[in-house]
Formats: sequence, structure tokens, C-alpha cells
Amino acid sequence: TSLFNAHIPHGNASLLLKRVKVQDKGRYKCYTSTRKIIMEMTEEMVTCSSHNIYPIPQVTWATDPPSDQELLENSTIKTTDSKGLFTVESMLRIVGIISNYTYICSFISADKTQVWTASQKNQEHIIQEEGHQLSIPCISPHSLQNFSLTWTFTSTGEPTVIMRYDSRTRHTFNLWEDQVELDQDLLLQGNGSLLLHKPDSEQHSGMYACTFSGLQSRHIILTQVNITVPSISEIASHRYNGAGLDEHEPHKDPNSTDSYIVGRQEVECSRLQVHFEAQDEMTGSTPKSAEDIAVALPPDTKTEQAEKPAGPPVQGNDRLQCISTERD
Repeated sequence: TSLFNAHIPHGNASLLLKRVKVQDKGRYKCYTSTRKIIMEMTEEMVTCSSHNIYPIPQVTWATDPPSDQELLENSTIKTTDSKGLFTVESMLRIVGIISNYTYICSFISADKTQVWTASQKNQEHIIQEEGHQLSIPCISPHSLQNFSLTWTFTSTGEPTVIMRYDSRTRHTFNLWEDQVELDQDLLLQGNGSLLLHKPDSEQHSGMYACTFSGLQSRHIILTQVNITVPSISEIASHRYNGAGLDEHEPHKDPNSTDSYIVGRQEVECSRLQVHFEAQDEMTGSTPKSAEDIAVALPPDTKTEQAEKPAGPPVQGNDRLQCISTERD
């Protein structure tokens, strides 16, 4: 068998059978693959290209939300190979802030009967503290049927496919199992947002790309995600509020006195003292003296120094000093 290569660019893809035999009888099917549009975006330019096509298509550009056509001036380069097939590359300069627009390029067949469309949007960067659940948005610009959704992640080097979904088979491939998931009900409505359960600064910071691929269409959304580690002061601020209260404990008056039973003595410690201790740990300042701390106790409280052997001055974490009273 052979093809008439010289006639393929003109639409003739006939198959030539040589030395035909009885066994060659049957039904033959001829089909051509969907033309593929490659879309790339930099900070200043958007590029759409397609290879090995004939006849030469018309290229159009648009944005969502719409922009003035005067701002959508583009340059298109058309080249042909030895077989008469065309490669078309069209470039458009970015309009305003890149994250404000979705860029759409369309290749229209010479007879105007078919359109291939690619679109891309660069979303604003997402910054999130590690350990907190994160949703990375991915919304299709129009309704799709028989589509596939692919999520890729790039930290260094080549992109890695972390999840793929096929609407026809409802099959999901998940490389990051137990780390990410998709809502399949929302997917059928064009919402392919990725839910990241416990983001980690080292594993999950990078560029995320979701791609909706349908019949003669492709839509790409890029999102840079930075997962941060909370600083020591931020961790402390989560634990203690301005009055020195542990946010995980019931709120109490900072000047109230809590009692703790130790043997046959009742030791009364002002919560304000605990606050001073927390502040000392965070700021590295000199701890308050026992006399200063004792001011927080009620004025009528009968106090005496806790009975304990004389020893060296309290240092480090042992500097917490309490006023004690004998228990009846």
C-alpha cells in the first residue's frame, strides 16, 4: 500500500493497494487527527502555533473580558515544508496586567466550517501557610462535553502530571493520592479546582497548571503557589492572645488566680505571671521579679514564701515563682 504524498496537501489522502488479493476485501476507514494548537505565554507575549496543516487557516485573537481590537494587533508567520504543509505561528503582546485577562486564539479553516481554539489564563499568585487546606481554582470558560482534565505541577525541571480525569470513562488518575482530590460533581459543571489537604512548603510550592481538553479546544490555567512556614513569633501569637491567654484554653481574667494542689500545699499563681513568662520566651527580655509578679494577687491574700530549701537563684525555665498558702 502507499499514499499519494504529493496530493495530501490538496486534500487527497487516497490509499493505493498494490497486487490486490481476495483477503484485502472489507471496509476501509480514512480519518485525520484533530489539528493541535500549541499555546505559550511569557510576561510580555502570547504565542499560538500549529504545524502540518493545509490549507492555511485564518488566525484570530480575543480576550476575556473583551479588549479593544486595536490592542490585539498580532504578527503571524506562515511557513511551508517540502510536502506543502503549513506551520503557522501567531504572536500577541500582553494587554495590561497579565492576570486580568484570559487570552484566546482561534484557527479557522479556509472553508470556515471548523474552528480550533486554545485559551490560557495566568492567575494571581497564591500564598498559603503550610498545614492549612488549600483550593487552587480551575474553571472552564465554557461548557464542555467529552473532555479530559489534567493537572501538572512544576517545581524544578519538567512538569509532572499529578492528576488526570476523563469525563467519558469517569476514570481518575491520582499520583498524589491522599494529598489532593477533585470534586467529580463540580467537574461535570466545569469546575476542576484542586483541593490540597495539607500543603507542605518543600513539596507543594511551585507552578500548577490545569488543562481542559475537549473536541478542537484546549483551556489552560496557570497558578503559582507559594507555601510558607509560619515564623516562631507567628506560632506564639496563635497560642497566646494579647492578654497572655492560651487560645486553646477557656478564656479567663488575666489577673485571676488559679490554684494547683501540690502535696498538702495550695500554690496560687497569677495567670499574669504566665503571660510574663510567655513574653520573655518570645522577646528574650529579663524576667519579672517575684515581687513584681505578686502585685497581681488580690490585696487581702495572706501569703508567705513557699517552704523549700535555700538554693541557687532560679534560672532558665525554672524561673517561674509562685506565692503559696498553707491548705487547711
